[in-house]
This record gives sequence, structure tokens and C-alpha cells, in this order.
Amino acid sequence: MIYKDQTLNMTEGSPTKLLIVFAIPMMIGNIFQQFYNLVDSIIVGQLVGADALAAIGATGSITFLFFALCNGIGSGGGIITSQYFGSGDTSQVKSCITNVAYIMIVFPLIVGITALFLNKPLLRLLQTPEEIFHDAYVYIQINVIGLLFVSIYNYISSMLRALGDSKTPLYFLIFSCILNTILDLIFVGLLHMSVAGAGYATVIAQFVSGALCIVYAIKKNPYFHLEKADFAINREIIIKAVRIGVPLSLQFSLIAISCMALQRVVNSFGAVAVAASTAISRIEQVIHQPYQTLSAALSTFTGQNYGAKKNQRIITGYRKSLLLMVIFSLIMLPIMQFFGAWITGLFVKDADVIAMGARALQISSYFYVFLGLIYVVRGVLNGVGDAFFALLNGIVEVIGRFVFPIALVQIPLLGVWGIWWAVGVVWFLSGFTAWLRYLWVKKHTILAGIESR
Repeated sequence: MIYKDQTLNMTEGSPTKLLIVFAIPMMIGNIFQQFYNLVDSIIVGQLVGADALAAIGATGSITFLFFALCNGIGSGGGIITSQYFGSGDTSQVKSCITNVAYIMIVFPLIVGITALFLNKPLLRLLQTPEEIFHDAYVYIQINVIGLLFVSIYNYISSMLRALGDSKTPLYFLIFSCILNTILDLIFVGLLHMSVAGAGYATVIAQFVSGALCIVYAIKKNPYFHLEKADFAINREIIIKAVRIGVPLSLQFSLIAISCMALQRVVNSFGAVAVAASTAISRIEQVIHQPYQTLSAALSTFTGQNYGAKKNQRIITGYRKSLLLMVIFSLIMLPIMQFFGAWITGLFVKDADVIAMGARALQISSYFYVFLGLIYVVRGVLNGVGDAFFALLNGIVEVIGRFVFPIALVQIPLLGVWGIWWAVGVVWFLSGFTAWLRYLWVKKHTILAGIESR
């Protein structure tokens, strides 16, 4: 490993050690980032009630849609940056930092303004129960207003991680999570602002996190010591970032749309199902984090080695990541089988909600290994800039989440449990499809030395 000036060169040294060292701070950071939603859900669920918890959960898929549109573009910029960093092209790295920033300021503003007008029709389209509709609308409007702040943090994080720095975003995220918790307790607990207070707490905390991270990066990271020439518009970088980022945005957006389709099915079973689904989604967001972190670490590892033309290290990194993923999946299986009720009980006191949540966790945990496979393959293929995979993966998830939930809940023996069996089936199909795509890319591009850049 080569550490220098707040960066990490991942083109030399043990792939396993590099991935773990890089991933651990990022995983802690991702878990803390999910802490925003967990705190909102726990405090609202315990202090306000199950309906308020359901209102927050009913907005999740819609919020994810708009955030996904922005985050995909930012991820594309991070991939390009890591490739230039791996090739040792400092001037292009600095140009990436500024030009991706331009994209990440303009694009979220456009998406955010559009979202303000679409939120109410989308909540109606998803058949959000009337008893939670008002709170859901208030919560989502507040979160959309904060879209720019979320995008700024994700932008700066993707740039730093592309340079091998997974620690700096973590430090400020921890501070921001603590701030979010304090604000939640004040707004919801003391001022009785219900879901609106939780929304304001999240937006303020995310703004602070992004702002502090940018200030620190400018002061400490040499790649952020920018000169006038670095601010020039670089059409080549913008085109590359968009070429990779747009398919990623489409992938995330298609997944978000598929989640909206699933949410519509959940809503049809009433407020108890919505509350249980909300608790489960919050829990599984935490479960996703090790997979997502490993994927992001592998993406940076792959991007840097792709830039350095060390393709065999890409394959080695993929295999080591698979092993780490399987180990984690096997650890989580018995935890969800035996402690699901206790975990769900952290979010809500309602016995019916807890019972439904516990059973749902038991069902979905059978499929964690396939969920992990999706993330591992995504890390490799995103790192080499395989735009087609992003679109393919999104299409598979959309078709699966539209078809299987509707079909499985109609089976008398399954009923409402068909929702979570459907999620598992979608993970299986997406993981299998991703694995097939990896085999194709490995045969036709990576081992041959990718020529079409």
C-alpha cells in the first residue's frame, strides 16, 4: 500500500488487505449515513406512533428515485477520477474535481424543482393510505428541498474515495449523525414537530456534513488545491462522466421505480404492512451497507488498476471480494432468523407490526448471498466503465419487482408474505444476471486488456 497526501494507491500491494483497509472506514461511514433514516424511524416510531413511521416509509421509494438520478451522475464522475488517478494524470484528476462539481450543482437543482411538483401525484399513484398521506407528503417535500445538500456530500465523498481517501468523509459523517440525533430529539421530542421535525433534522445534518467535508478537503488534500486553469470547462471529462453516469442514474432510477411498484403492493395491505415494511427497509438498509461498501471499494480498486492497466489484479480483487461477501452473508443469516423480532421492536411497539417484520426478515435473509453478488459484480463492472451492465441490472430489477410481488401475493398460502419472497426472487435473478455479465466482460475485455476506452 502506498499512502501519500490523504490518498491511497491501490495498484500495488495485497488486494485483500487494500480492499479491507479501504472498505472499513467507508462501511462505518455508510452505516452512519443510514443512521439518519434509522434515527428518524426509531424516534418517530417510538415517540409519535406507527402511522407516523408508516408515513416516513411510504416516501422511501420516491425519495430514492430522485436521489438516484443525482447520485448516478456523481458516481460516474468518481469512476473517471479513479481511472485518471491510477494512470498518474494529476491535471486530469483536478479537472475532474471541478467539472463533476459543475454537473452536481446544476443537475440536483433541476431534479429537485421537478420533484416538488411530482411528489403528490406519485404518492397518489402508489395508493398511499389516507391516514398517513399528509405526513408522507410533508416529509418528502422537506427531503426533496435538501436534495442539493445530499448531492454535495455524495459528490465530495465520491471524489475523495476515487483518490483512495475513505476516512475523511467518515469523520464528518459521524459528526453529522450525532447532530442529526440531537436535532431529531429536539424537533420531534421537545417541539413535537412529528415527521416534519425529522425531515428538517436530516436536511440540516446533511448540509453540515457536506460543507465541512468540502472545507477539509480543500485545506488538506493536494488534489483540491486548485488553480484557475483547473476550473476550465473540460468537455471530454463532462462527456465521459455523463456517459458512465447516465446509465448508472438509469440503473438506480429503474431500481427506484421497481421499489415504487413494490411499495404500491405493500400499501394495498394497509398501515400495519406499511409500518412493518418501513421497519424492514430501515434494517435492510444497514444490511446493504457492507455489500455496498465492498462494491464501492472494489469499484475504486478496479478503476485505479484499470487506469494502471493491471487487469489481472482486477480479477483477483473480484475473487477476494466474493469470499468476503459470502462470509458476511452466512453470519447475518442466523441473526435474522433468531433475533428479527427484537430488531424490529427497536422501531415500533405495535405487536402486529413486530410479528410481521420478524417473519419478513427471516424470509429475505435466505437470499442475502445473491444480494451480495449483485454488489460485488457491480463494483467491478462500474470500475471498468461498463455502462451496459448498469442499464441491464436496472431493467431486470424493474421487471422482477413489477411481476413477482403482484403474482406471489395472489397465492393463498403466501398472501402478504409474497412481498418478501418476491424481493428474494428478484435478488436471485439480478445476482445471476450480473454474474453472467461479469463472465462475458472477463472473457471479452478484462483478460484481453480493454482497448475501447
